[in-house]
Amino acid sequence: MPPRRNASPWRDGWLRWAHHCPSPNCNARPAHACVDLIVLHSISLPPGEYGTGAVQDLFLNCLPWDAHPYYQQIRGLEVSSHFFITRGGEVWQFVSVHERAWHAGASHYRGRDGCNDDSVGIELEGLEGERFEAAQYAALLRLCDALAQRLPIRHIAGHEHIAPQRKHDPGNAFDWQRLAQHCAGTGIMIAPTVQHPTRGRC
Repeated sequence: MPPRRNASPWRDGWLRWAHHCPSPNCNARPAHACVDLIVLHSISLPPGEYGTGAVQDLFLNCLPWDAHPYYQQIRGLEVSSHFFITRGGEVWQFVSVHERAWHAGASHYRGRDGCNDDSVGIELEGLEGERFEAAQYAALLRLCDALAQRLPIRHIAGHEHIAPQRKHDPGNAFDWQRLAQHCAGTGIMIAPTVQHPTRGRC
């Protein structure tokens, strides 16, 4: 029997059409957290190399630290993101959207500290300053639509917006205008172009 067209794409915080790969790097959100923010990141391991599977290994705490010199800089790091979108547009999910993934670090946005508490993290396979693929944008827009159906999403920002003192991703090659056009009329606020400050509070 074919699935119903209006069937929910979600099951217990997991997106049905994503590849599921549960990460241990997560914990419970604070009670009564209002998950209204999507945070966009970029990542590639080793930097600038794609399709290696190393991002998935990192989020699962099984990255072979001695396999590449760069890995020594992040040795022992325990991080995760809710979602990861490959260059080909494949969507991987590592943490339920009902749980707190460890993606934002020290951060501040829309008057709140600690964005891990009430955000969904999406990693795009890429490098700061390099363009992303059409397939990634298509997957991202579809994912944002699904998240807005499940959660009270009101803001989308980059890591560079919530932690401008230390993070610059997804970078100036990311097409924020495309995202803004897609979200027009939804009430979702897209972060403005960021100027990376050298001092001061974010």
